[in-house]
Amino acid sequence: MTALLRTEGITKAYGGVQALNGAAITVEEGTVAGLIGPNGSGKTTLFNVITGYARPDAGQVWFRDRAITGYAPEKVFAVGIGRTFQLTRIFPRLTVIENMLVAAQATDRPKNLLAWFGRDAWTQHRRRAMELLAFVGIERHAELLAGSLSYGQRKLLELAYVLVADPAVVLLDEPAGGVNPTLINHIADRIRLLNREQGKTFLLVEHNMEFVMGLCSTITVLESGADVVSGPPDIVRTDKRVLDAYLGVDLAEEDAP
Repeated sequence: MTALLRTEGITKAYGGVQALNGAAITVEEGTVAGLIGPNGSGKTTLFNVITGYARPDAGQVWFRDRAITGYAPEKVFAVGIGRTFQLTRIFPRLTVIENMLVAAQATDRPKNLLAWFGRDAWTQHRRRAMELLAFVGIERHAELLAGSLSYGQRKLLELAYVLVADPAVVLLDEPAGGVNPTLINHIADRIRLLNREQGKTFLLVEHNMEFVMGLCSTITVLESGADVVSGPPDIVRTDKRVLDAYLGVDLAEEDAP
């Protein structure tokens, strides 16, 4: 397989706090990869560095064979990296469909507004938006204010929003966080389907070990800002360094029925 996204030796400090200390991760094209670690291990900071929301002190971010270190978020998005957030970022005072059309407008930038709002273009964007809302399962809420959705439904809207641009890789920051078990299973099913049928690549940060172990083919573990182990779930869950990082918690026991 080919590395679609990778980081090398990423360091990042905030004042006297070393958030990242040589973090390296490789995401192969067409896979679902996971990034785990205790609270404060640097997972979200690494996401922020990859997507341009934080500039590293040292190290490189590569997308395909292109160095994108220090790119602004909109430029990272333009090269093909989509991202959701730990706390959803939607427009609560717009309807669900309006949120999707905002995403379409940001993705498809014509030479003039008349071209974008022409009848054919508008119909095409709305049809695509409704298809994605149906895919994630919230199309019946299309005309409701996004702020009226449950937290889990907002996660689904944010996923659909990111998919409008058809990014090469999607970074999901705690997609199962704060979501009820039924919606967690639904989100996992959508990720599997996108990966299996479209070859979509994912990198996800998650604390729900059952979710991660059941979805990801490769998992990288961060501890104190550095990657300590990377490999398939069966290897990672029994690695002593991982058990130590989780303060002696046996991951095999944690996600057992």
